[in-house]
Amino acid sequence: MATTKTRNLKEWDTLHNNGPFPLKKLYITELEGDGNMPNKIDRFNDAAKEIRRLIKETKDAHQGFRAYGSAWSMNHIAHHKDRMHYNGFMNIHMPMPAENCHTNSNFDTSNLFLFECGTTIKRVSEVLSAHGKSLKTTGASNGQTLAGCISTGVHGSAFQVGSVQDYVVGLNLIIGPNPNDVVYLERHTQPALTDTFAKKISARIIRNDHLFNAALVGLGGFGFVHGIVIEAEPRFLLKRYVKKIDKEVALKLADTLDFKNSSFKIPEETTADGFGATPYHYKVFINQYSKEPSYVVELMFKKPFKTDYKDPFPIIKQSLYRDLIHLFTKMAEKCPKSIPWLVKQLRKTILPTVDDELIGTLPEIFWDAPYQGPAFACSVGVDHKNSSKALKLLADLTNNEGPIPGIFAMRFVKQTKATLGFTKFPITCMLEIDGVLWKKTRKIMSLTEYSKRIIEVLKQNNIPFTIHWGKNSDWSYPQLVNHMFGASTIKTWKSYRNALLGDEMAALFSNDFLHDTGLAEKDMNMDVDEDLIASL
Repeated sequence: MATTKTRNLKEWDTLHNNGPFPLKKLYITELEGDGNMPNKIDRFNDAAKEIRRLIKETKDAHQGFRAYGSAWSMNHIAHHKDRMHYNGFMNIHMPMPAENCHTNSNFDTSNLFLFECGTTIKRVSEVLSAHGKSLKTTGASNGQTLAGCISTGVHGSAFQVGSVQDYVVGLNLIIGPNPNDVVYLERHTQPALTDTFAKKISARIIRNDHLFNAALVGLGGFGFVHGIVIEAEPRFLLKRYVKKIDKEVALKLADTLDFKNSSFKIPEETTADGFGATPYHYKVFINQYSKEPSYVVELMFKKPFKTDYKDPFPIIKQSLYRDLIHLFTKMAEKCPKSIPWLVKQLRKTILPTVDDELIGTLPEIFWDAPYQGPAFACSVGVDHKNSSKALKLLADLTNNEGPIPGIFAMRFVKQTKATLGFTKFPITCMLEIDGVLWKKTRKIMSLTEYSKRIIEVLKQNNIPFTIHWGKNSDWSYPQLVNHMFGASTIKTWKSYRNALLGDEMAALFSNDFLHDTGLAEKDMNMDVDEDLIASL
């Protein structure tokens, strides 16, 4: 039997010290050993039974419940003041053989895998690599759990691929304490698994595009995400270049993504007729305090997999381009109490010498995060056509009303189908501000005030935007989610959530984050419509 340790605590914190937040109980569930229960499906279902027991215990205590993995989010989205569950020991994985795949499936069955919620991106990549496969994209590093990534919409910078949730094809949810509360969801237009297999891990199967898309970026509010079926792809290599280019050229590329006709070309990455090739990944590093005429840009081009490539780790381990927060934590260590000193350093040329070129697999390039400890990250999404305009507005805000101990970067991501995916534009530019946490002083506004000003400036200048669900922001800003997604979309998400969970379980799986954003509140005229959760 799966066993759970219960710890009575007073507080909980994120990996990057964005709390602490109050807490009453922490659950830590460990699976039955494979020596005692060798069948993976039996262990998977045994764990589901234990989670249902914990949900019942929470329900009987009239309290709330929230699961978390690596505590990577830099706000309170993963937190609940009552009871929390640590998923890190729940890491079963199974390839899906052809006999488990739906007869109407268009997927290459060798690319389908089932992972349990607590499996980290690093471990997912190790499993897939052993099968000659790879994830399509990841975030900037690999420490997050797969369930955490999809729940908050973690993205990379693959503007022809999308975010982590965009290669998920099936969700196994536990939405209550009863046996019938274990549900398997898929899109009806893209079925993946057979009923025979799905029934082995669930009591109900629902194939419904709209319900699936609503649950896909569920913010922890659609129940306990237990299993995730993903579509991988054959392993590939990424050739990475880090270059300095003129600011105007870099920003024009951001606004147009027209690499074919750009004046900037990498000689090795051109087409046969001499045009620039379109990369897999494009990122711009921006020091808003610097007057330098150029930006550092990172480009990656997808290459066929081969085994005889140079080991990339000697460069990757030393590369500060992997993560700007690492740069700031190293700088802050020299003078941790002096934000003015840090900003003074930012006005200099702080980015390191442009890296050598390297080639590696996706999990090698997007490797272990090198930092822990206090950090902040604000991240807004805009249509890439508004990239340079939004950057100027927020850079001016930071210079004129700051200073803020962080600098900017841009990444570009293909549109998601998830109802509340923040990469909602045809290609979304994620405009990121990363740095070290600071305390409000007489001369420096607070992080919440800065986050509020970001919202106000973008609204005042009529730039549609979204905000990364796992990052810092003024999440209590009035009508924020309605402004970002539209009242109709928010109503749709709430309707599917309430139809699936019912009022009692919707309340149990709500937390302060959902209340702050207004997503926990049921609309007065919202009737539970069983058709919303019908299999189509």
